[in-house]
Amino acid sequence: MSDTQTPTLRIAKLPDLTPVKMTIHVEPETYRMLEDYARLYAQSYGEEVAAATLVPSMLASFLASDSGFKKARKTLSNTD
Repeated sequence: MSDTQTPTLRIAKLPDLTPVKMTIHVEPETYRMLEDYARLYAQSYGEEVAAATLVPSMLASFLASDSGFKKARKTLSNTD
């Protein structure tokens, strides 16, 4: 391979992984549930994390598991 050839890699270029900062407000009961979840997480994995650290993964998991959302989202991308 010469210096000018680009190698063919098995994975595509990674998407933009730069986090986007959001500020949210939650009801007190939701906050308590998140705090409890963080405590249970620490018990399960032996690693303490702030509840806010868990929220992005929880939200991503929720969105990925919502079949109605995934189906409707396909129609959104078809209209762009």
